[in-house]
Amino acid sequence: MSTTPEARLAALGITLPTPAAPVANYVACVQTGSLLIVSGQLPLANGKLFATGKLGGAVSVETAVEAARYSMINVIAQVKAAVGDLSRVKRVVRLGGFIACTPEFTAHASVMNGASDLAVEVFGDAGRHARSTVGVPSLPLDAPVEVEGLFEID
Repeated sequence: MSTTPEARLAALGITLPTPAAPVANYVACVQTGSLLIVSGQLPLANGKLFATGKLGGAVSVETAVEAARYSMINVIAQVKAAVGDLSRVKRVVRLGGFIACTPEFTAHASVMNGASDLAVEVFGDAGRHARSTVGVPSLPLDAPVEVEGLFEID
């Protein structure tokens, strides 16, 4: 396995995008002490939403897993912009996932694994994290998934 998060991203064929700018009165990241909090990121790919809609409706679990992965790529892009070198990440402390879904949908955890699995692929054991995943009636721009993160930085 490659030794740095950047090398692992390259081995996975992932190029981090330019981080998305906030669209309202908030900032993308806040660092307090050794903690970096990353605001929720949508599943943007090449500047456009990878998918739209709700789980339990038009969006399949497989599509949403990939959307969660794209959201996590965007979280990592925000971390890189904030701290410069991803090797400064000592720990992915927590990920939060929001899944736009119908009331009957219950496979939230499976969807969020798209983000969690990527965290471990990129950061190794330091990528193992606590997590919350909740279903919501809607997300900005009709996105199916949004992911936020909390990181320990050295």
